Amino acid sequence: MRSRVLSLFLMATAAFALLTSNAMAAEPYTGETINLRLASPSPTGTNMVRGYEKFVEIVDAKSGGKVKVKLFANAVLGSDRSTLEATQTGTMDMASCSSPNMASFARQYMVFDLPFVTSPQYQKNLYAALDSGELGKRLETVASGIGLKPIMYSEYGYRKYVSAKKPLNSIGDLKGLKVRTTDSPIEVAVAKALGMSPAPVAWGEVYTALQQGTVDAEGNNYEHLVNAKHIEVLKYAMDSNHNYSMHLLMMNKKKFDGLPAAVQSLLMESAREALDWQRSISIEHEAKAEKAMLDAGITIHKLTDEQRTELVKATKVVWDEFKNELDPELLQLVLDTQK
Repeated sequence: MRSRVLSLFLMATAAFALLTSNAMAAEPYTGETINLRLASPSPTGTNMVRGYEKFVEIVDAKSGGKVKVKLFANAVLGSDRSTLEATQTGTMDMASCSSPNMASFARQYMVFDLPFVTSPQYQKNLYAALDSGELGKRLETVASGIGLKPIMYSEYGYRKYVSAKKPLNSIGDLKGLKVRTTDSPIEVAVAKALGMSPAPVAWGEVYTALQQGTVDAEGNNYEHLVNAKHIEVLKYAMDSNHNYSMHLLMMNKKKFDGLPAAVQSLLMESAREALDWQRSISIEHEAKAEKAMLDAGITIHKLTDEQRTELVKATKVVWDEFKNELDPELLQLVLDTQK
């Protein structure tokens, strides 16, 4: 009898807990249809755009079609800098901006531009810190200060130097090249440290700049080069992996804060699911892109351990140059992920 009473008590407790959790769960959104616009400078087919396509799909499914996100890729609405400026002012809802170009909006983001500040072997640690650690919280505060709300820290990948002009078989081969960079002061400084002439050029103008000889090199991940058809004018590459980049999907903060709580939760849940999926496909995408480059006749030089060490040493001067301009606590949060 006692055991039966205990069993009934446990069942009642479980039922109460279930009812309580259901009551606390966010209500599904049933209000007016909400339409949002998302701008990305990245080419269709890249891991970033596929991730945003997945985000659009999940939002639509979770909201039952009540929240619709329209994606504009291929820089059709402008460069990441111009579309993020539009997001700040509220004329655009969401925009994807590369982490180097984020330095134009808040210099704290330059921490990610430091050469070799992160390594592929510790990528999962970096993800965890961005998604649920102090690093992500710190960056949320930075974004809030410039009127933005982080939605996704999309995987972009590690940049490699590529050339339309001469082979890249050694660090010395980089000297004298006119290299396209973003607006990041650190990326510009890295190019100078390696003897190159940096030329900040908007992403949508790089193909023409390579064709016309305005620049004859750039630093990018292979997938972007393939999907943007830069491989039509490039001839050489080296796997420098000198800089890790993300594409940060940002939303106008006032717009986000003005949305119903259910929609805010829906957007963030959808972004997390899409981000996990996007990161999972990125390694495969980069491997396929490398093969496409080889198939296009591009010569890819694999750095030896000695050459990579030489590259790290040659760019260490940039750390010294910018150490007083970087947020030391933010830098330490990034370094803490690399162990």
